[in-house]
Amino acid sequence: MTEVAHQTCPHCNHKGCYSYNEDKNVYQCFSCGSKGRLRKDYDNMSTVVDYTPKRIEDPASGNYVAMRGITAKTMEDFGVQTYSDRQEYVYPSGGIKVRKLDEKVFYTKDGFKGDELFGMNLFTAGSSKMVTVTEGELDALSVAQMLKSQYTNPVVSLPSATPSKKLWEKCTEWLNSFEKIILSVDNDEAGNAVADRMAKLFPNKVYRVPHDKFKDANEFLTNGAAGEFKSAWWNARKYTPENVLNSTDDFISLYKDTPEHQYVPTGIQALDDKILGLMQGHFTVIKAPTGIGKTEIMRYLEYNMLQHKIPFAAWHLEETKLRSLLGLVSYELNDNLTRRDLIEEKDADDLVIEAIQQLTKDELFYQFYLSDGQGADDLCDQIRYFSQACGCKFVFFEPIQDVVSGQSEESKEQMLADLSVRLSKLSAELNVGIVTIAHTNDNGDPKYCKMIGQRASVILDLSRDKEAEDLQERNTTHITVQKNRPCSEEGRAGMMRFNSETFTLREVI
Repeated sequence: MTEVAHQTCPHCNHKGCYSYNEDKNVYQCFSCGSKGRLRKDYDNMSTVVDYTPKRIEDPASGNYVAMRGITAKTMEDFGVQTYSDRQEYVYPSGGIKVRKLDEKVFYTKDGFKGDELFGMNLFTAGSSKMVTVTEGELDALSVAQMLKSQYTNPVVSLPSATPSKKLWEKCTEWLNSFEKIILSVDNDEAGNAVADRMAKLFPNKVYRVPHDKFKDANEFLTNGAAGEFKSAWWNARKYTPENVLNSTDDFISLYKDTPEHQYVPTGIQALDDKILGLMQGHFTVIKAPTGIGKTEIMRYLEYNMLQHKIPFAAWHLEETKLRSLLGLVSYELNDNLTRRDLIEEKDADDLVIEAIQQLTKDELFYQFYLSDGQGADDLCDQIRYFSQACGCKFVFFEPIQDVVSGQSEESKEQMLADLSVRLSKLSAELNVGIVTIAHTNDNGDPKYCKMIGQRASVILDLSRDKEAEDLQERNTTHITVQKNRPCSEEGRAGMMRFNSETFTLREVI
C-alpha cells in the first residue's frame, strides 16, 4: 500500500493534515506534529491504519459542546468531544481519558498509560518561550481560552494530580525546551507536590500562578474572572520548594513574618541573666546525675509557666500523673501536699481541690503520657498536636533516655541520636520550646548518647553535694549554663534550695 494522505488526524481532529503508510507501518500529522508507528488491533491482528482508538460509536457521533464556561471552539481546538453520557480527552499516543457526565468519575480506554501530557501533541517543542501546565484537562482548556493563546503559548495538562515517574521521563525533554514553565495547579498538598517536583526537575524555570481566590483555572473562568487570571498568570512568581529561600521577596517575608523566638523568664534571676528565659523554638536539656533534683527544677519551671499564663504540656515518666499534679499544688499552696496521707494529716482536701481549680481554670496545662509500646514517633506526634491543635508554647518531658528502648546500648544510642535530631528540628519548625531531662554518666555526658547534648540549643548542668555536712548545702542545687546558642552567655547561673517542709524550690540570692 502506498502513502495515504489528506486524512483527518485522530489526535488534533484537523482535516487533511494526516497521512499514513501501511507498508512502513508509520503515520504523521503535519498540523499537530504527532508521528509514530501504527497500532495493532489485537482482536484480529490486522493493522488499524487510521490509528483511531476503538469506540462504542463512531467519532462522528460526538460533538464539540460548550461546557463549564469553555466554548465549543476551544473544545474543537483540543479535540475534546462530548457524547450523550461522557466527554473524552484523547492523549498524544491515542489513549483516552473519559469523564462521565452524570458524576465526577473518570475511566480510561484504548491503551491510556498516563505517561503523557494532554495537549502536548498540539504544540511543537520550543515553539514558545512559555508553556503552562495544569492539573486537569478542562483547566488546560480554560487557561487557553482565557489567555486566547491556543496557538502562541502552549497549554497542557497532567493526566492526574500524582504524575508517574514515567511521565517525567517521557516529557522532561519537551518541557525543558521552553524557557519558562508556568504552573496553574491547585493550592493543596497534591498541587504543592507537583510544584516541588517540577522545581527540582527544571531549576529556575518554574513559575506558579497564585490560586488565592479560586481553586483552579476553570473556577476563574466560570466566575467571570478571566481578567484576574490573566493578571495572575503574567505576574506568576518563580517557584522554589517550601524548604528553599531564594528571591528577595522570600527573605523580606522571612524577616517580616517569622515569629520571634519568644522566651519566658524562668523566675531564677541568675539563670535569666544568662539565658533570658526558656526559649520557644529551641531544644533545652537539663542534665545531671541521678538524685540531684532535675525533676524538681523542671517542676519549678512548669509552675512558672502557669504564673505567666503560658500554655504548655508536661509528662514525667518516673512518677505517677497524680504525683506530678500534686507537685504543682505544693507550689501553689507552699506546703508539702505531694501524698494523700499528708493531705489527710493536714486536713487539706478542700485546699487541694481549690488549688487544682486555680491551676487549671484557664486550661493552659496539658498533662500527657505515652503507653507501653509507644516511643519516639508517638512523642513527636504528641508535640506537634500540642503545638498546632492546643497552642502550647512549651512541651516538657523527662527523662529522654526512657522514651526509647533498644536491645543494646548501641541500638539505644542510635535511637536517641535520631530522636534528638528530630526534636531539635521540630522545635524550630513549630516554634515550640522543648525541654527535657537527661541522666548523665560518670563523665558528665548524657547517658547512652552524646548527641542529646550536641543537638540541644541550651544545656543546663545541675550539681549538688549530697554528702555535705551542712543541711542547707545538701539541699542546694547549683546551676551552670553549659551551652547557650541563643544568647552565648555561659557559666554559673545561680542556686536553688529545696525546702523539705514545703517540697518546693526557691532561688538562693
